Amino acid sequence: MPEPQPRALLLLPRPLEGFILEDQARDLLRAPGVVAADPPKVRYGAVARLPAPLRAFLSAVTAKRLLRAIDGELRAIVIFHPVQWPLARAVLDTVPQAELWYGRWDRYEMAYDASPKMRARLAELHEQAASRSALTFVVSGKLAEIELEAGREAQLVGLAADSFPAPDPGAAVVAVSLGHLGWRTDWALLRAIAERMPELVLLLVGAWHEDECSTDPDFAWCRAAPGLVWLGRRTDEEAARLILCADVGVLPFRVEPFNDAALPYRILKYARLGRHTVSPELAGVHTWDRAVTTCADADEFVAA
Repeated sequence: MPEPQPRALLLLPRPLEGFILEDQARDLLRAPGVVAADPPKVRYGAVARLPAPLRAFLSAVTAKRLLRAIDGELRAIVIFHPVQWPLARAVLDTVPQAELWYGRWDRYEMAYDASPKMRARLAELHEQAASRSALTFVVSGKLAEIELEAGREAQLVGLAADSFPAPDPGAAVVAVSLGHLGWRTDWALLRAIAERMPELVLLLVGAWHEDECSTDPDFAWCRAAPGLVWLGRRTDEEAARLILCADVGVLPFRVEPFNDAALPYRILKYARLGRHTVSPELAGVHTWDRAVTTCADADEFVAA
């Protein structure tokens, strides 16, 4: 039977999906033998506020539970915040041959939401963790300088944002739709345009009405599509600035008798800000022909 491989234990200050350093943590977890532990039921910050004896007791109990779940010899424990030091210390008390690795991405002891008393405690916990750390890695040159001034070394490790979406900025087209988002809106048309044009960013400025469209699968698709940005009702001043952010205005009305003869006011609003309108083939919009391009279907919308 093969020997269990050595382990490094990554203590996550938050669940991985909500951790600001998620990409760095995932990089570490790709290495052989690295395992992660979610935050304990009693949050790290709450434990850090406790008197030292109670803090040590709770940390020791949690450490025993963590170590029971690890298959293999623990070689390193990784923390990202000084409030994690009490638990890390309890683990190291049990497994003294393991190393502490300490990641520092901020000056936690200067946190805006910490009271003077808590700032002092964070500074103390940081000093203890940094002094014990065999490898301190920081995200900025300034943090490395601070450690050097304290007589300690730190490795500069750049941040990563690999999981953050990165649409091609050179290909992006930004459109805006101003006004009511409900019965009159042709959700099938918007869906077809978005499916054909993944580089589209459509700013939807106006109140949307779930009660009018809740059974429409195209509306549901549009609500979930990342390229459709639902901004809700905005003031005229805000809406004008949002129109300025767009390349073109869109009038996504259904081709129906109610809409056919109308002359939507938003066309004039787009035009006042130098933005052309792209619209379905509706008779009324031809009143302002010079400001509007009409399209028979989604393919023509994309071409326009």
